[in-house]
Amino acid sequence: MPSAALQPQPDPDRRWLTVVGLGEDGASSLGLEALATLEAAEMLVGGARHLALVGEALAPRATRHVWPSPMLPFVETVAGWRGRRVVVLASGDPLLYGVATTFLAHVEAAEMRVIPAVSAFPLACAAMVWPQAATRLVSACGRPVEGLALELFDGARIVLFSADGGTPAAAARLLVAHGYGESRMTVLERLGSSAANAFSLTASSLGDRRFDALNTVAIEAVAGPDGRPLPRAPGLPDDAFENDGQITRREIRAVTLARLAPMPGALLWDVGAGSGSIGIEWLRAGGGRAIGLEPRPDRAARARENAAWLGVPTLDIREARAPEGLNGLPAPDAVFLGGGASVLGVMEACWAALKPGGRLVANAVTIETEARLFAARTEWGGDLVRIEASYADAVGRMTGWRPAMPVTQYAVTKPMR
Repeated sequence: MPSAALQPQPDPDRRWLTVVGLGEDGASSLGLEALATLEAAEMLVGGARHLALVGEALAPRATRHVWPSPMLPFVETVAGWRGRRVVVLASGDPLLYGVATTFLAHVEAAEMRVIPAVSAFPLACAAMVWPQAATRLVSACGRPVEGLALELFDGARIVLFSADGGTPAAAARLLVAHGYGESRMTVLERLGSSAANAFSLTASSLGDRRFDALNTVAIEAVAGPDGRPLPRAPGLPDDAFENDGQITRREIRAVTLARLAPMPGALLWDVGAGSGSIGIEWLRAGGGRAIGLEPRPDRAARARENAAWLGVPTLDIREARAPEGLNGLPAPDAVFLGGGASVLGVMEACWAALKPGGRLVANAVTIETEARLFAARTEWGGDLVRIEASYADAVGRMTGWRPAMPVTQYAVTKPMR
């Protein structure tokens, strides 16, 4: 590999789009590179607040555009200005939950330049004197606040990016519901500006109070008697999930997730999602995305509720039946088949869609489904294992072992070629 100094650099002539980060002190936060970029801009895009912070003098040649709502269609409009000198204004670091990340889905990285300012995350950590490396970051900007639940344990330090002045109250309600009502919440308004302010309350005392729309929340989590810290490692207790019995049991689930091998950015198909336990644990363990197919509306709704409660509201539950519901889905990196393996054609459709190097795992408890797994192993290779677990239970006035139904698990990795 060539050294870092010899790595090819983006062609400056291709970088027509520049995303400039602003601090709350406006133009005084800008360096020479950002000022020169604004001076040469033909098109300037930003929120009304960002455009006001920059003022007219810094971009005298630019045609100004305020972000409309919804924003995403206008991102595509801006992408159509390729070849013009376009500057987009953003808050803080545009690549930290910012608009530059949104543009990367529409513009090649080699066409973009990013000039960051200090983001609210290091500013909040500095205000609290918290080491950044030991502090978790959660964003509620364009994302459900329920993602906060994933980071909860006694003593956790969390910085929450707020969507608006009501986000602290929504976060406080979540903390109270999870048994963390005594957590200390410091609401930091207008960080980095001369109008900065801070308010410190417990989650249980914050109520419905609203704050300045530009706020960041620093949370010191305190678990109460009913607080229940849950690990990221697969194998959550069965009663962590609301279910009607349609759930992969804890011990089997842990083995299944180990075979599925969650990885950042990877997509899971959970075919026959039931309570959503496999998709939820995939996301909690670090998998990037998960789509669950569940034809029953009551179970689909329950799976969504479980996902939100357990801190992974991004679980995408589709009320559909396989194989029809698989049509049009993005190709998966991993597939789990619980009940779906018994349906003719489903395993074959999943195998065909699976990316090279992807993993397919199927569990069976019936002889008929077992037969399908044996046939699949004959055709595609892979491993078969039978998993048996027994649970201590009352036998009269004494205790004995009650065996659960054995599970036959098939796991296979698709060849790269």
